[in-house]
Amino acid sequence: MNCQEEIVRELDEVDRRARALLDDLDDSQLAVPYSRGINPPVWELGHVAFFYEYFLLRELAGNHARMPGYDDIWDSFEISHKHRWTPGVVPEKSRMLEYYGGVIAEARQRLTRGEISGKERYLFRYVIHHHQMHLESLIWARQTLGYPKPDLHQGELAVPQASCVSGDAKIDGGEFFIGKPPLSSGEFSFDNERPGHRVEVDPFEISKTLVTNGEFLQFVEGGGYQNEKLWDFGGRCWLADRPEEVRGMPEYWRREDDGSFRHRKFDRWEVLPPDAPVLHVSVFEAEAFCRWSGRRLPTEQEWEAAARGTGALDFPWGRTAIASSKVDMDGTYFGTAPASAFEEGASESGCLQMVGTAWEWTSNQFLPYAGFEIDMYHYMSVLQFGDHRVTKGGSCATSSGLIRNSYRQAYLPGRTDVFTGFRTCAK
Repeated sequence: MNCQEEIVRELDEVDRRARALLDDLDDSQLAVPYSRGINPPVWELGHVAFFYEYFLLRELAGNHARMPGYDDIWDSFEISHKHRWTPGVVPEKSRMLEYYGGVIAEARQRLTRGEISGKERYLFRYVIHHHQMHLESLIWARQTLGYPKPDLHQGELAVPQASCVSGDAKIDGGEFFIGKPPLSSGEFSFDNERPGHRVEVDPFEISKTLVTNGEFLQFVEGGGYQNEKLWDFGGRCWLADRPEEVRGMPEYWRREDDGSFRHRKFDRWEVLPPDAPVLHVSVFEAEAFCRWSGRRLPTEQEWEAAARGTGALDFPWGRTAIASSKVDMDGTYFGTAPASAFEEGASESGCLQMVGTAWEWTSNQFLPYAGFEIDMYHYMSVLQFGDHRVTKGGSCATSSGLIRNSYRQAYLPGRTDVFTGFRTCAK
């Protein structure tokens, strides 16, 4: 399969999944209540179509609006987040799908009518990756709202089994390559990954697996949420602002009358699996756990060094593409597999699930690398610099075509609606 055929395949797949995330929702479910962490689903897909139109089709075929009068509605930097809920502003689902379908069809036609240029390949990669990002936000919206789990794979898949992997991986210090090279290299990357550079990393030890529900439950039952000494000022403020019913446990957990715990996966309350990774935790919770356990979060550079190894690999296991036997991505298992599963996806140092399952918190603020240059979409990174925290690795809801070891995702430190988790380092 050549590069252009691969782009066609990715476009078809992201389109299929986007439609699947809306097709089973009725009008009442589409009329979602206002929430800071999500968007109205109809607006979400209209915005995706506008991104293709504005950055790809208009760039290549002239400035022609395919839905006249709606640029300011679909452009996320023209319409404020709260105004996306204003009655009558966002069109009905049928009209949005007509617009969306026409844009996707035109994009596909450009791909299949002949050889495209290097610039076009770059633009297609960019808009498809943006589309993939919004698949994840549609998935976490369904989790936030308690809607049914999306069926993106036409049926349940057998959950991978646990292995005996545990403990820490010892990473020798030395010089590691971080980030991605300039676009002139031919490799796609986002502006915040560039320019790639070498860093000196001291020796460190990092857990081979993500922190599990069972491990985090010990923190909960040990009074971790009530011990102010474990929380910094920002964490204490964050705790105080949480609803009282979840102030002493992670998002989507609840304690039963018999003292056991359940967690909510989309619209179902399930028994908390102790060996699965803990998800939907803020960086404040992760850091409090670290203080309680005498550990710490990895730095962004340490995490990437552990994932890439000395060979600056694209993925923990090497340079070959992501496969379902190696990761929990693409809305496959939604974090239900044990933290010690997916041995095929182990890094050079023996770390598991560094790609997929959970966006992993690091100790670094999201800042540009020295020599940073803004990309074609000026707001992809710059609005998050300074007050967001770096997460790495992608999650169970992330599209596998998007992720690589160098990928950087920025989240505000208090976010719990997204699929965030963490692993720890020895002090």
